Amino acid sequence: MKPNHPGSLRPFLILWSTQSLSTLGSSMTAFALVLWSYQTQGSALSTALLSVCSYAPYVAMSIFAGALSDRWDKKRTMLFCDTLAALCTLVVLALAERGALALWHLYLVNALSGLMNTVQQPAADVAVTLLTPREHFQRAGGLRSLSYSLNNMLSPVLATGLYAFAGLRGVILFDLVTFCVAFLSLLLLTRLPSAPGQKEAEPVLRSARAGLDYLRRERGVLDIILFLAAINLTASMYNAALPALALTRPWGGEHALGLVQSVSGTAMLAGSLAASLLPAPKSRVRVICNCLLLAMSTENFCLALGKNLPVWCVGAALGWVGIPIMNANLDVLVRGHVPVELQGRVFAARNTLQFFTIPVGYLLGGLLVDSLFEPLAARMEPGSLWALLFGLGKGSGAAGLFLVLGFLGVLTCLIFRRDRHIWSLEDKS
Repeated sequence: MKPNHPGSLRPFLILWSTQSLSTLGSSMTAFALVLWSYQTQGSALSTALLSVCSYAPYVAMSIFAGALSDRWDKKRTMLFCDTLAALCTLVVLALAERGALALWHLYLVNALSGLMNTVQQPAADVAVTLLTPREHFQRAGGLRSLSYSLNNMLSPVLATGLYAFAGLRGVILFDLVTFCVAFLSLLLLTRLPSAPGQKEAEPVLRSARAGLDYLRRERGVLDIILFLAAINLTASMYNAALPALALTRPWGGEHALGLVQSVSGTAMLAGSLAASLLPAPKSRVRVICNCLLLAMSTENFCLALGKNLPVWCVGAALGWVGIPIMNANLDVLVRGHVPVELQGRVFAARNTLQFFTIPVGYLLGGLLVDSLFEPLAARMEPGSLWALLFGLGKGSGAAGLFLVLGFLGVLTCLIFRRDRHIWSLEDKS
């Protein structure tokens, strides 16, 4: 079969569809646990620590995991890591059934699951490269964004409904069913070609350093990773503060949080379809910069200053519609530049550099809401500028933080837009 024939994507499509289904189940469990945590503790920081525990081992160990991933069999690595992550979910179910589930249990389980994801992710990234013809990289990137969008659109709605109907048990059981589908599909239906140039005997530390050495030589790739790291800092502070805002405002609640995230997912779905269908742009770097500027300059301000749910939903749509287009073009730039035999190590180094700001952002967002912005808002009087902009009562402090995040995100985009190393990627594509 010719490489550019649509059927040449069949192995990728099998892996993508089943893994996407499993990711939906995992995301529903994560959303249900956020609801459970905030209802139990009422603290933005306690809820944010769930994500901190997931990302901390991912960031700390990614660079070594990538070195191991380039040496290990990709399929076996994915099967092993997915199985251990599913066992962690089973532990949560067992504790919940006994009425013994506590927040610290979730912190520990999230840390173990994050560690498994650390090893699984670079193996999955390389698997996508091995299964996808080069001329289909943009289409594959668009489809991966599509699944991410559907996940963001469906998981809050499905998780909220299933959580209300069947409790945490129902959500977790659905998660485990989707895991079984993905596991059996990978085990029985997916054959991964061997990656070229693997060095079985190379020491792990030297192998890990190869990813960093590549990034030091390729400043364009490094700088665009740092750009995304700065954006992730703002985005993770947003994620940490969102439950404190959406669950406490007079027009908010669980339905409001679910609706805002579902609108975000719907917008990403539209963007993913566009990314899959649009021809290659003349300037991928320009598309990346413009999409991120649109995201940072809309939703944060709508959440901060909006006084009703429709304004929040408009902000969510504008904030997320361009993200899949950005991701698809970013994926083509990076995947097309990095040699396949180095991708596990380079992607792992990328994960460490690009995502280390996420646990920092979650921690900062939770601390700023609980310790600074909400206490500050509680001291404000009716008729003050604060009351005019954000209102009063619980949640107005989180609204103030979102205004700050809006300005921080816009400034980040404007600074990195002037980076000549990032623009040099255009000359090499």
